[in-house]
Amino acid sequence: MSHEDITLTITFRGTSYTVSLPNDAPLSALHSRLELLTSVPPSLQKLIYRGKKIQHRQNDSGTEPPTIIQAGLRDGIKVQMLGSTVEELGQLNAADSAHQRKEQILRERALKPQVKLRSTGSSSTSSHKYRFHRIEPLTHLPRPETAIECLTTLSKDPAILYVMQKHHFSVGLLTELAPHEHPGLLGLNVGSGVTIKLRIRLDTYDGFRPYLEVRRVLCHELAHNVWSEHNNGFKELNSQLNREVAEFEAAAGEGAHQLSDLQDTYQPSSGEEVEALTHVLGGTGLQGNDTMEDRRKRALEAATARLRNEEELERSCGTSGPQKQSG
Repeated sequence: MSHEDITLTITFRGTSYTVSLPNDAPLSALHSRLELLTSVPPSLQKLIYRGKKIQHRQNDSGTEPPTIIQAGLRDGIKVQMLGSTVEELGQLNAADSAHQRKEQILRERALKPQVKLRSTGSSSTSSHKYRFHRIEPLTHLPRPETAIECLTTLSKDPAILYVMQKHHFSVGLLTELAPHEHPGLLGLNVGSGVTIKLRIRLDTYDGFRPYLEVRRVLCHELAHNVWSEHNNGFKELNSQLNREVAEFEAAAGEGAHQLSDLQDTYQPSSGEEVEALTHVLGGTGLQGNDTMEDRRKRALEAATARLRNEEELERSCGTSGPQKQSG
């Protein structure tokens, strides 16, 4: 076989490299040259050309390694290279290991029996116990500082804390749900309150979902602290939580709530009045010229919208398991 130089065009991540080598040079020589150009070690290089694929292999059999021409490479061929640098691979492995450690800790916590503290009847003890004990954003996603602000606001929302203390809900960890990991889910309750995960980001990762939408999902997931399945018991509790959040905010708008004493609250006279007062969640109340017919119309519109939202949430909820009733 005659000794001739061949020239190859190697494309890697949008950059083209021209490599000239003797056609009878071992294939390992090409891999070594590409390592100098791209910092990708031979063991992580994958060469693709004309539907064929070449990967570096250690020669442990004692036979002669294949040459460039024996591998099917010819002068002028364009080759695409795939691969990762050692540094990139190390970062990826570290991220995977950290994620696996967190998941293992959560699984172990879910298997441990919950320690029930003896109540002293103190409002300060109740507020300390029935709350979100920890919040944590996904730091590998963009803008983690905005994510932690969103989670903090949710964890300190007065209406949410009100229903948590009223129903004795305790959540170990409030965190976010990455859209690319669970594209069909808006929320997930792990271990009946051990962890609640919420999708707070847009699918495109360039922004965050509206706060009131996320809070409604949070109410849905809090109901899973008691009921695992989407049965009638769950639906009644979910509706009750959303109604109590609306009542709390309607009363807060009237100045009836004192945060130091959540027991002394305003109670609307009927469900229709609640819906009329809060036809947009977080609304400020009635207009001075509203008639009873206006209130009833808004109540009907709100009820219809609520049913649609609850059906959507059930389809987008990842929580399931054996039915559990509260004690």
